[in-house]
Amino acid sequence: MTRRNVPSGSYLEPKIGFSRAVRIGAHVAVAGTAPIGPDGATVGIGDVAAQTRRCFDIGLAALREAGARHEDVIRTRIMLTDARRWAEAAEVHGEIFADIRPACTFVEVKGFVDPDWLVETEIDAIVSEDKTE
Repeated sequence: MTRRNVPSGSYLEPKIGFSRAVRIGAHVAVAGTAPIGPDGATVGIGDVAAQTRRCFDIGLAALREAGARHEDVIRTRIMLTDARRWAEAAEVHGEIFADIRPACTFVEVKGFVDPDWLVETEIDAIVSEDKTE
């Protein structure tokens, strides 16, 4: 099976040694994704829902670049700096994944690299048989 790395565009990729997503065969894993806008600034400061939406927008774009579809998502992870705000992230997750209903995990973390980030997400997908390499 071939390996396909999907870059994030971050200057840190070669330094840290990471990719936004990796596809091997039918499996695609999207790395922890932060709420960063095209300008490099944090999107939705103080707004869990806006940050969750931005994280999933970035992650789903990487998934598409890896040759997977929204419907191929089998697991999501939502990491929050304040688990008491889980419902705000859950509402966005429901809007995006209501018809797919992937396995989903919410976890509380101490913090992220940028203190303005309230949320990071991860996505795993298995590409449908008709789209595998």
